[in-house]
Amino acid sequence: MSRSKRDKPFSGNLTTPQPGWLSSDEADSEKSSESLVKLSEIHLPSQQPRHYFDEHALKQLADSISQHGILQPLLVRPLEKGGYELVAGERRYRAATEVGLTEVPVVVKELADEAAWQLALIENLQREDLNPVEETEGILQLLAFKLEMPVEEISPLLHRLQKAPKDEALRTANNVIVKKEANETESSNNVIGKSKRRKNSPANNVTSEREEAPSSELVLIEAVFRDLGLMTWESFVNNRLPLLNLPQDITEALRQGKIAYTKAKAIAQIKDENQRTALLKEALAQQLSLSQIKEKIGSLQSKPKSEIPEVPERLKVAYQKLKKTRIWENPKKCKQIETLLTKLEALLEETS
Repeated sequence: MSRSKRDKPFSGNLTTPQPGWLSSDEADSEKSSESLVKLSEIHLPSQQPRHYFDEHALKQLADSISQHGILQPLLVRPLEKGGYELVAGERRYRAATEVGLTEVPVVVKELADEAAWQLALIENLQREDLNPVEETEGILQLLAFKLEMPVEEISPLLHRLQKAPKDEALRTANNVIVKKEANETESSNNVIGKSKRRKNSPANNVTSEREEAPSSELVLIEAVFRDLGLMTWESFVNNRLPLLNLPQDITEALRQGKIAYTKAKAIAQIKDENQRTALLKEALAQQLSLSQIKEKIGSLQSKPKSEIPEVPERLKVAYQKLKKTRIWENPKKCKQIETLLTKLEALLEETS
């Protein structure tokens, strides 16, 4: 479902485009940049961080705009060929188009491509109606921007970094044991020099040797998640990245805000596609709780294999075999097939 209104992403150090794209000092000096421009002069960027718009929410915004106008101006940047490119405020832009406004309030700022893209990403991540899938995709895009890497490489990088500390901790533990044993052996062989050697012994250098500087990527990643204020990067890897590998129907339900991601992950565990689809529909229609969903999953998994419907698949396999066989050359067997087919047709007539 959508995030809580109490959540405040980017409440830390990152500059946000909401509701003031400028600091308080800059706002006073740039108030004159706010103006009315023709809606036809505003163009959507070729690359946009947002893909799904809830029709009901958009209709509500359009109704509000028709009554009260646009209360928060759109952020645009001038184009060399004339007109403006929308940076932030696509929902307001779409709602204004639906209402039929000819002019909208805007704040015009000279922005480079990278700055415009970052502002668009941040505004998207600040939405209260943001669903977990969009949030995950937005964070990956922001990390790709910060790390100057293709977005496809971010997930593998996060997984590598998550595994690295465990390997490093193991190596460090082994080094500590070796250094401790070496120090104890040296001290026992030279009791007189014990006090002097202890000050400069390898054991006292273990801490400094263990404190290896983290990778530049990790420093940047930690900074982004710290400023997001929503979760740690480790939690993101464990709980959010798996959402991008869910079946298509579950992903769409998540993207439309119809189901919580904890419920979606539970339903996705069902291997049988028919059972999974049926449970998803039931969960959405009856607003099942997570505990109810888990109970139903347990019931499905506990069924003996013989109770699981396999008739459609068996019919399909039997038909394929029937086409390849020479059974028709045997009059007796052909007669048996005709009898079975007559019974099947009669059964279908009863149920139709």
